[in-house]
Amino acid sequence: MKLSVLLCLLVPCLEVLGGRDFYEILGVDRSANTKQIKKAYRKLAIQYHPDKNPGNPEAEEKFKDLGAAYEVLSDEEQRKIYDDHGEEGLKEHGRGGGNPGDVFSSFFGGFGGGGFQFFGGGQQGGKAETPRGADVVIDLEVTLEEMYEGEFVEVTRSKPVPKKAPGTRQCNCRTEMKTQQMGPGQFQMFQEQVCDKCPNVKMVNEEKKLEVEIESGVNHGHEYRFVAEGEPHIDGEPGDLIFKVHELKHKVFERRGDDLYTNVTISLQESLNGFAFDITHLDGHKVKVERTVVTRHGLRIRKKGEGMPNHDNNRVVGALFITFDVKFPEMSLSEEQKATIASVLEQEPVQNVYNGLQV
Repeated sequence: MKLSVLLCLLVPCLEVLGGRDFYEILGVDRSANTKQIKKAYRKLAIQYHPDKNPGNPEAEEKFKDLGAAYEVLSDEEQRKIYDDHGEEGLKEHGRGGGNPGDVFSSFFGGFGGGGFQFFGGGQQGGKAETPRGADVVIDLEVTLEEMYEGEFVEVTRSKPVPKKAPGTRQCNCRTEMKTQQMGPGQFQMFQEQVCDKCPNVKMVNEEKKLEVEIESGVNHGHEYRFVAEGEPHIDGEPGDLIFKVHELKHKVFERRGDDLYTNVTISLQESLNGFAFDITHLDGHKVKVERTVVTRHGLRIRKKGEGMPNHDNNRVVGALFITFDVKFPEMSLSEEQKATIASVLEQEPVQNVYNGLQV
């Protein structure tokens, strides 16, 4: 008895409190932040989605557990109740129990009845093509910091959704060829529009929150597609909503591929005597820059592994290129100072005229 009490003091006793271990389901620590929880859910939800695992009840159950875990742990109030009282405590407070499909659609879109298309499925050959609404493309402005570290951006999408309405309407209209007898042995062919009757609908605007994951190392122009979140089609399926990454200009760094570029202005004294300082990187860590030899104006040095992570493989990191600008003093030198400088530098006069554009 004493041993069991001690164990409960050392580790969280979720089973004693009753219910599932949501942290274990998502594979995150109890100290995980919201970003880590979102990232874990997004990865596992794709893996266990029922459309990707047809006829697999274990995957379907796992998918439901993932949705329940994310719903609770991503909400600060629900998470506190869960941490203090477990899943049973959530039920007592009337929390939890959401639709796992709704959670999934907030990350990938709401499939409109065609979820399998997300995993490479689609319409079968030989069948008539289903009418489809237009895709909507939106520029998503992203900072270089977000592209470096990765981030989730919450977007509220307002779109018209078809709802049932009284009466009927014409639908599935098409043009058919008709033949009419004009007289003995005489026939005339003509085109006629034919429509079916369908239940009437009306379009109602609804708001939905979408989570766009800005992946670490993502490139300018990359597209994130949310299936069936585009323009609706009254007789078919909605189009897709596409977020196109638009990289915002940065005050310090310029990105080219996986490399970063920046300029540093140093004094003439520093260029001659050397210097040491730190550059604050995109995630806040310091990059030490030090030189003990003469640094000429326009010199560029390379810091390996201090660029952007590669989008396809984050373990591959580009370089940081630093170009130095030397600021000359705005002052007049005395004859004595000029003589001192000349004696220290011991340089012969150089007036070399050349075409610098062809060098």
